[in-house]
Amino acid sequence: MKTKRVLVTEKAAHIIQQLKERHGELMFHQSGGCCDGSSPMCFTKGDLMLDDNDVWLGNIENCDFHMSKDQFEYWKHTQLTVDVTPGRGASFSLEISLGVRFLIKSRLFTEEESKNLEDIRLGV
Repeated sequence: MKTKRVLVTEKAAHIIQQLKERHGELMFHQSGGCCDGSSPMCFTKGDLMLDDNDVWLGNIENCDFHMSKDQFEYWKHTQLTVDVTPGRGASFSLEISLGVRFLIKSRLFTEEESKNLEDIRLGV
């Protein structure tokens, strides 16, 4: 089995399911530092325009997860885990209406995991 580049905690998965019930299909994009720092942003699928400068890292809870190509160069050696914490982020991400915000936890891939990573793709 391939090593996943992005995971999700049980608490965050629960919030994603709530958001899907309200908004339908969703997508994530790892923010590069504007507004709420570097956090995962959740949008209704298609509300954020993607192009060849975006990298698809994987899927969490049936939601595609992307980040910019430049940012990926810094993070490509790490596994990301989407989590959630109480508090209101300063972003346009959908979860802020629930009084929580998504955050990223990361760790370096082991040497063995690095040899077996899921493929990425550019753009949509």
